[in-house]
Parts: sequence; C-alpha cells; structure tokens
Amino acid sequence: MSADGLPMVVPAQDLPARVRIHEVGARDGLQNEKMTVPTEVKAEFIRRLAGAGLTTIEATSFVHPKWVPQLADAEQLFPLLGDLDVELPVLVPNQRGLDRALALGARRIAVFASATESFAKANLNRTVDESLAVFDPVVRQAKDAGGHVRGYVSMCFGDPWEGAVPLHQVARVCKALLDMGCDELSLGDTIGVATPGHVLELLSLLNEEGVPTNVIGVHFHDTYGQALANTYAALEHGVTTIDASAGGLGGCPYAKSATGNLATEDLVWMLQGLGIDTGVDLGRLVATSVWMAAHLGRPSPSRTVRALSHKEQ
Repeated sequence: MSADGLPMVVPAQDLPARVRIHEVGARDGLQNEKMTVPTEVKAEFIRRLAGAGLTTIEATSFVHPKWVPQLADAEQLFPLLGDLDVELPVLVPNQRGLDRALALGARRIAVFASATESFAKANLNRTVDESLAVFDPVVRQAKDAGGHVRGYVSMCFGDPWEGAVPLHQVARVCKALLDMGCDELSLGDTIGVATPGHVLELLSLLNEEGVPTNVIGVHFHDTYGQALANTYAALEHGVTTIDASAGGLGGCPYAKSATGNLATEDLVWMLQGLGIDTGVDLGRLVATSVWMAAHLGRPSPSRTVRALSHKEQ
C-alpha cells in the first residue's frame, strides 16, 4: 500500500485499460433493508456516489410496492435526481412499470429474467418463456422511446432449487434478450456459487453462441468469497462492465442463501492495483459508504471500507 492509502499499482498484461462500474447499491442494495430508508437519504446517497466518480448508478425499481416496499418511492425519488450528469438506470418488471418510468423521463431501463424455471416462478411467478414473452413488448417499447435496455439474467451459475445450471440454458435466455433488442446483458451469480473456471466457460460458450463480449456485464455475489476472483476471470476474458454495490449492500430477497453483492470499494481497490481506470475516487466512495452505514445503523461489510475507515480513525 502506498503512503496515500491506495494500493501499489502493478499492471497486469492483457487486461482492459478501463472498466465501467455499474453501481447497484441504491437499488439492489437498499431493496433488502428491513428499515425504511427515507427518500431524501436515497437521493443523497446517489448524489454522493456520483460525486465519487461513478457514472452509472442504478437508481430504483418501478415494481409494485407490495413486492418491494423499500422502493415504493420511485416516483418521488427519480425527479430529485434530474440534475445529475450520470446514467440512472431503473428496473421495470412489466409494461406498467415501463410506463411509469418513461413518464418520469427515464431512458435507461432494465428487465430481470431468470435462467432457471424455479427462480422464474419464485421471483416472477411465471415460467422462463412466459417471462420473456412479457419482456418482449417492454424492451421494444423502451427502444422505440430512444431508451437503452439492460437485460439481467439471474441464476447463471447455480440455483438453490435446481443446483448447477446448464450453460446452454443460460445462453438461450441471453440470446432471447438480445434478439428482442436488449443493448446489454448482466450475468448474475445470484447465490454466489461461481468459480473462475466456470465464469470463463460460460463466457466462452456465449461467444460461441453469438453473444459478443462487449455486451456482457457480470454481477457477482460474495457468498463463498469468490466475487473478486470471478471478476478477475471476467476481466481476462475482456469483460469491461462490472456490477458492484457500494459498501457491499444487498443480496436477493427471493434467494435466501444469497449474501451481499461484490462491494464497489473492494472492486475499485483491486482495479486500481491492476492499473485499470475506473474514474472513481476511492476515498470519497469509502466516505459515502461509511455515511450510508451510519444511516442503516450497522458497519459496512466491505473489507476495504473497514480497512480504510479504521485507518483514518
């Protein structure tokens, strides 16, 4: 570690020069909180994340409040962010959610599919094919409105009910989302069971099946401590979009074995050490997560946050 509290930079060969971090803490992170986070606190959280240099910050979800009550304030929150010069994707589950999002000016949309039947039933109450049929007109309308659409694919590496997920099953869903017009995919390790070889095998198969690396992002959970190792494998394959959550917030409300997302600070520490540009100010990001942890009433699970915030005390 250098004297300024940042990692020593030792670039690795054949890795991307720059990575775009898709920050999910304000949506995926806060949707699991038991306490109600005030709208103003959410807005300030997003502003601080933008101030730390994050350029893509998933803001909220336009789902029915019955299913995700923590994000019931989407209509109140999104207009508070209109002056921010960053991308603010929002999750929509169906046509009604898309209409609500477009009415507020949202132009980066995300839909949430599953690679397995069990999770599609638990999360969407539909089969995989039924959920894809629901998303098809949503994606097409979002594109017609000039939007950018991300397709999340959950359970890409393992499912708590079905176990290991066949790679071709994941590829089928990914190709369907691209065919309906998605600009980008996010491969979700929803229960955190992936290992680096598994990641490389799936990415290679997707390429063979006609899914190019430049439309792929990865979304790793750290249930078994593999999130950074899996990220490194994805970087070796050429992936340049990495999902992460400030302070390691979040998991998945419909997969009880899922623990937190990859912490953005832990990711940035590794990328900075590798000489990969992210545009993120790690000190400001750590301060943001410490601030948010105080509002949530517990310390951040991010090891980098704990290490650097303790160092400053």
